[in-house]
Amino acid sequence: MKSFRSLRQVLPVTLMLGLASCAKQAEPAKSAAAQPAKPAAGAMAALPKLGAAPAWNLKDVDGKAVSSAQFAGKVLVVDFWATWCGPCRQEIPGYIELQKKYGADKLAVVGVSLDQAGPEVVKAFIAKNGVNYQMVMGDDAVIGAFGGVEAIPTTFLIDKAGQIRDRKVGAEEAASYERKIAALME
Repeated sequence: MKSFRSLRQVLPVTLMLGLASCAKQAEPAKSAAAQPAKPAAGAMAALPKLGAAPAWNLKDVDGKAVSSAQFAGKVLVVDFWATWCGPCRQEIPGYIELQKKYGADKLAVVGVSLDQAGPEVVKAFIAKNGVNYQMVMGDDAVIGAFGGVEAIPTTFLIDKAGQIRDRKVGAEEAASYERKIAALME
């Protein structure tokens, strides 16, 4: 288990080594609404159960408590990111569109910021980019609970029953990721 302090020490080196590959994999996020998701037959079965999602309690950018329990019964995307991370920023328009498309009743997207500069930087980013989903500030406990985060973005897809069904490191094209989400909505 890597601590948040260790992540801050290792992350710059990891990003320097991995940024080129993340940048290559990352394509500009396309509007999820523009390409309707059609899960392939057996798509849900293709997403293995990776284990139960951990419970967590964090603070949002205004200092209010947010917990995983608030999202019970919904498909949940938990995205570890930072405002200075290029591939992270590329994915955010796709998450905004997914939240619009599926609404708060079916899908919850939670951005877990690992910004060391604090919530004010994240608040400014939210306002500037029209982020319409929950943002919280990450800590050592949540990083450990998810088994560590070696690079960002690292994103977990959790089904309605609370099982982790996908863990991705790096950016993924929005339409491709939407197919995974749609498979869990069946």
